[in-house]
Amino acid sequence: MEAVSVVSRKYAPHEIEGDIKTELMHKESRFTELILEKVLLFAGISSILLIGLIFIFLFKEAVLFFKTGHWLDLIGRWVYDEWEGKRIFKIMWQSVSLEPKYSLIPLFCGSFLVAFPATIISAVIGIGCAIFLSEIASPRLREVLKPTLELLAGIPSVVVGFVMLAMVATFVQNIFHTHFRLNAFIGAIGVALVTLPIIITISEDALRAVPKELRDASYALGATKWQTVFQTVIPAAISGISAAVILGFGRALGETMIVVMATGNAALVTGNIFSSVRTMTANIAAELGSVAQGSEHYYALFLVGAVLFAVTFLLNMVSELVLNKMRRNLRM
Repeated sequence: MEAVSVVSRKYAPHEIEGDIKTELMHKESRFTELILEKVLLFAGISSILLIGLIFIFLFKEAVLFFKTGHWLDLIGRWVYDEWEGKRIFKIMWQSVSLEPKYSLIPLFCGSFLVAFPATIISAVIGIGCAIFLSEIASPRLREVLKPTLELLAGIPSVVVGFVMLAMVATFVQNIFHTHFRLNAFIGAIGVALVTLPIIITISEDALRAVPKELRDASYALGATKWQTVFQTVIPAAISGISAAVILGFGRALGETMIVVMATGNAALVTGNIFSSVRTMTANIAAELGSVAQGSEHYYALFLVGAVLFAVTFLLNMVSELVLNKMRRNLRM
């Protein structure tokens, strides 16, 4: 057997230079990733701190309303009625009067009378669109329709409110012969339009996250496409769809410009969807700019904002818990 001699290989200068350049590029890449990581960490911490500061400031100002000694006014107030000639308990928000009244009940009624119908309208249409995009539409059609539907989120709410005010309100009044031209139903239609993208996007993601094996098993058992969709896919994605509806409801509660322009802004306690109402957001937008800082009215408006913040925060927490439950179920 011949001996094999191992000759040490010498590297050419250009090869050594190439290795050095590669190492330098790797170091620069790691340095860039480190900088990006720190920037993102700073942005995340800053966002949490800003939300915390907003939370503290909002509730600090809201609590001062209770120091005025009129906390029972949040339900209603006894006032003297000249027509009746006696004192009457009135549930109303009337901040500019000799006896200001700061009942939150009319604002709650107005907010939920707009948000509930808006959520129902957007949920029915949005879940239907999500089913179509996920289960029926071709990939090419989906690539066109989904971004187009998501563009609804980019339409300024003031534009939607103007359309409701100028066109839809007259159309609805002519059809239903409503007493109030601007009412909760008009506001609900406008709010439903801006809520749609949230429900469509999250519901479609939840439906597409359902494993393909479940669909194949359903088809193997002889189920039709619609039976598979309604009896297999939707039950498997119900947590994600529920979270989408909850988030949509929170978005509907927080809408401002549409309800300012389209609901009539009358703080009434009513269950009539064709009545003028005033929401919590519209009340803050309409009055906070002209209120005297440090007054009872000022603190009452901050209390309305704190209540609205707490409700939307709880809705977001519930939706996040529901989404986490769906993710855990899909991993199992």
